[in-house]
Amino acid sequence: MSLLSIQNLSLSFVKDKIATPALHNISFTVNKGQVVALVGESGSGKSITSLSVLRLLQQPPAKYTGGKIIFNDEGNEVDVLTLNDHQLQQMRGNKISMIFQEPMSSLNPVLTCGAQVTEAILSHKKISYNAAKQQTIQLFTQVNLPNPQLLYNRYPHQVSGGQKQRVMIAMAISCHPQLLICDEPTTALDVTVQKNILLLLKNLQQQNNMGVLFITHDLGVVGEIADRVIVMYKGKIVEENTTANIFTNPQHTYTKALLACRPGLYNKGDKLPVVADFMDTDNSEFKIQHSKQHNHHLINNNQVALEVKNLNVWYPATSNFFGKTTSYTKAVNNVSFNVYRGETLGLVGESGCGKTSLGRAILQLIKPTGGQIIFNGIDLLQADKEQLKAMRRQMQIIFQDPYGSLNPRKTIGDAIAEPLLVHGISSDKKIIKDKVIALLEKVNLHVDFYKRYPHEFSGGQRQRIVIARALALQPHFVVCDESVSALDVSVQAQVLNLLNELKAEFGFTAIFISHDLSVVKYISDRIMVMNKGEIIETGKAADVYYNPKENYTKQLINAIPKPVFLAFSKTRFTLLQFAYSCATCI
Repeated sequence: MSLLSIQNLSLSFVKDKIATPALHNISFTVNKGQVVALVGESGSGKSITSLSVLRLLQQPPAKYTGGKIIFNDEGNEVDVLTLNDHQLQQMRGNKISMIFQEPMSSLNPVLTCGAQVTEAILSHKKISYNAAKQQTIQLFTQVNLPNPQLLYNRYPHQVSGGQKQRVMIAMAISCHPQLLICDEPTTALDVTVQKNILLLLKNLQQQNNMGVLFITHDLGVVGEIADRVIVMYKGKIVEENTTANIFTNPQHTYTKALLACRPGLYNKGDKLPVVADFMDTDNSEFKIQHSKQHNHHLINNNQVALEVKNLNVWYPATSNFFGKTTSYTKAVNNVSFNVYRGETLGLVGESGCGKTSLGRAILQLIKPTGGQIIFNGIDLLQADKEQLKAMRRQMQIIFQDPYGSLNPRKTIGDAIAEPLLVHGISSDKKIIKDKVIALLEKVNLHVDFYKRYPHEFSGGQRQRIVIARALALQPHFVVCDESVSALDVSVQAQVLNLLNELKAEFGFTAIFISHDLSVVKYISDRIMVMNKGEIIETGKAADVYYNPKENYTKQLINAIPKPVFLAFSKTRFTLLQFAYSCATCI
């Protein structure tokens, strides 16, 4: 008998008496002790489905127009859609629990990590506070958090992203739920942290014999954890099968498209396929043309665009009674390297390795402790205000979180125009507007979007807006800081294609920061690997990826979820298992 059975579920969102269907007659089951992955791009309906299981969607605007959500509570079948508020409260976190995508926004910033888990236990169990606290510390130990007693009293902002996710997992399993829902629990995490979280979830699921509904857009992750896979597209289930069969013999065109869009499967210069390439064809058979995106701005190894010498970025760690700093956290420690004109230099490493601090120090967004940053013959650490202003025009950054880097009160037209106005490109409003419209067209956004606000766009569209703003001043040097880490594989492919096209057109030099070595390998000419504030390995992208010398680099590569290699022919897709290793490549 199934633990969860969704039967012919349909849902619409109603606004101004107009109903927009979101789920179309979907049905599937999750059995006890089974991991079922729900896969699809943003907007496919997978998160709406998971939120529906716990009735977390606000009604209205959400309206269930048909179907049932049957939960088997130890032999007693109940339809979640018929439960009252009190019954739902007893079920949430107790019988069915959920791990949300973004732990920072899911955890209360004014309560300690331990207090939040203890609160969850006390709300469902009739035990003392001290007993609940001891259970919380035991849970922190179970999910492999370092120094559980110390971490109990820390606030969410005082722990890393991976540790916050472990706190969320501890909270989710605190009452031993029968069903655990994981909504993109590893999105934007480092590959090593992601691998550890997946192993942890799998072990906990097996120990407690839980049913798990795992929501993700990454089919590589699915191969690591799931028993069965359900593929969703535009609110419908288009394919369901065992994990092995999904990878080796996918039936639906959309499934094949998701498998094909991973950057790690292609060589530098190949134009990445996107889902639309498949879905726009009339036949399920499709042939990918491995067209090259020729880089017209060739790398000049004789011209150094940026020279970094013995750079240090140290943050105060401890201080004495008089406030004098006694020790430092060395985020960047004695780092030296060159970036050549026209080059894309990949910078990889785990969270906390110092790569973002290095990128921001180069742009003078944070002040280095020491060293030299020489750009166009000028040491930026010794530059005057006029020289720094000129540098600001020539060096730009594309941030990881496009929504957080856009002013929610400004239209995207005004956001892109802002750097043009600040640097006095023109005082003529029409000229500025024409430039902004031209930039929108360059990043494949419609002119009508000019007066829209950031919240009206998808994640991929917002990333395009941020790219347009970064290129508004036609910079010579661009830092891309985790600019595709949280995007769906198809949207990620679109943005990477766009960056390649714009780099060829504008001829800028770039540093591409990421924790994903497969993406960095695809887009970079050279790769630098960073660990604990130091550069430990540098080389050509293919050499570092396929023949790494350092153990740390090997660990990063081995932690990448093993996707599938796709060989395309005119008549069919041939799917071969693609194992990433340090020594061999299919």
